[in-house]
Amino acid sequence: MARKARSVDLTQVSEWDDGKVTRKDDYLAAEEPLEIRIGKDPLSVTMRTPGHDLELAAGFLFTEGLVQSRAQIVALEENQGDTEANRANVVRAELAPDAAPDFEKMRRHFFAASSCGICGKASIDAIRARALAPPNPDFRLDPDILVRLPEALRASQAVFGRTGGLHAAALFDASGELLVLREDIGRHNAVDKVIGWALMEGRVPLAEAILLVSGRGGFEIVQKAIVAGLPVVASVSAPSSLAVQLARELRLTLIGFLRGRRFVIYAGEERIGKR
Repeated sequence: MARKARSVDLTQVSEWDDGKVTRKDDYLAAEEPLEIRIGKDPLSVTMRTPGHDLELAAGFLFTEGLVQSRAQIVALEENQGDTEANRANVVRAELAPDAAPDFEKMRRHFFAASSCGICGKASIDAIRARALAPPNPDFRLDPDILVRLPEALRASQAVFGRTGGLHAAALFDASGELLVLREDIGRHNAVDKVIGWALMEGRVPLAEAILLVSGRGGFEIVQKAIVAGLPVVASVSAPSSLAVQLARELRLTLIGFLRGRRFVIYAGEERIGKR
């Protein structure tokens, strides 16, 4: 029987509090490798929090340009590992013939880790080469709705409440309604999960949605958002300089330091205003 992967692990710790040491149970966010295969051929390994692995694989394939549509993903299967140890840590994708990747090229580019995103591709030149279209120029977001989104994100973070160790990504519509939320130890994985969900649900491009992330707005998050057609990306922390450069060049609205009744607009301020 296949081992079921868990998003939370329980461990024993010693807590020091003002000179007093107490033994107690503590919850940890799980971190395990996920191997994504195309047929029998390994494509990428990412460190992730188990859960919603098919969405993660679909989002990864789409945001990294291996597929351009849901129709090009013929099948996605999990629990296809060769041994009991990795049985819950493999997703196999079957792609349409027109989406078959060049594996020698892919292996040079695709090794993912929770700390780095997609190593070897973090450059604006690589994004320019994909000729991505700017997101919906007509989308507008009311600032009073925007400032309510972080609280909605926190209220829905089930695993974070137990462990305090996960990033979250969520999609909202223009009225502030939560569409989907996913958690992961890697922020780019959480983004791939929500975009993968949207792809599988036939909602891409996400021309009328907002992406909110719990950490910083890094380059890899902005490039994934642009691939998915998202017009607005917001984060509770600061974006990176490369993320701001990419957002300005491809005309995405990028928000940082979204806390309380305050936020900073780094790009695309024309979308922030009453509808």
